[in-house]
Amino acid sequence: MTETAVKPTIQAYLDILNHKILPKLLAEGFKPNIINAREALANVTKTLVTKTVDCAKIWDDTLDTQPYAVPVRIYHPHPEQVLPVLIYFHGGGGSVGSVTVYDPILRRLANATSHIVIAAEYRLAPENPYPAGQTDALNTVKHFKQVLEARGIDYQNRISIGGDSAGGAICSNLVRQLDLQQYPLAAQVLIYPSVDFCMGSDSVQQFASGYFLTAERMRWYFERYFQNGEDYCQMSALHAEINPLTPPTLIFTAGFDPLRDEAWAYAQKLQAAAVKVEHKQFDDLIHAYLNLEDLCAEDCAATYAQIGAFLNRPMP
Repeated sequence: MTETAVKPTIQAYLDILNHKILPKLLAEGFKPNIINAREALANVTKTLVTKTVDCAKIWDDTLDTQPYAVPVRIYHPHPEQVLPVLIYFHGGGGSVGSVTVYDPILRRLANATSHIVIAAEYRLAPENPYPAGQTDALNTVKHFKQVLEARGIDYQNRISIGGDSAGGAICSNLVRQLDLQQYPLAAQVLIYPSVDFCMGSDSVQQFASGYFLTAERMRWYFERYFQNGEDYCQMSALHAEINPLTPPTLIFTAGFDPLRDEAWAYAQKLQAAAVKVEHKQFDDLIHAYLNLEDLCAEDCAATYAQIGAFLNRPMP
């Protein structure tokens, strides 16, 4: 893969983060915990995704599901139209992030794709370790129609799933777990997805530190997400058999992301299983670039536009 250099605006941010902010915190006795991990993603997103984007209609609702009633937020960009549906799962290592944190990203997705976006507030570790969040995701796909129909919202029976980072892990495992004949999917969109909990790819070592997401932080997330002795490789979509009914898949990678190589390997594995795959790489970006939009606005706009084109492609 071609590597250039990190986009200058992002490199300037990384320089401040790595050489000023983090050393100062460590000198003051900082220790990572779930409080500051959640605050960190929330604060970064609030600080660097600042352009206001309206969405015509937004509703909060709750699915009648067991063992947990999953809260969802519904984004409808064109209420006067009957639109397809995108069910989206936010990133955050299975431990951080929320629909609130991702609200500006979800608004952009709804507008760019002309889809009804349904965002699930799935349970997070360490309070709710695996399989809680994955169970919530399954229930969201199986039961989301109940809230649309209860509200009288017409929709096209063209359902896609998407997610970034840990949300991409959720999606890639959903297509393993779902009965895709009973719950067919039109597409899945994976944005710098986590598909190898074993951390076995070269890019994990190559970009282990200094590029926002670190190998140390990945291990920290996985230790909280998996608390019952799970085999990390068996939990990973990259190491699993591909469901032959896996829908066409769009995968985004960033050139300086520890997860880059595993996402690329997953794309190749899908292609080898005759799944239609499109892969887009931004060579000069880092992990979580959608949460850093003000530093790479054109790239984020291109990402949303490509997702829209992919989800709205003519069906065979």
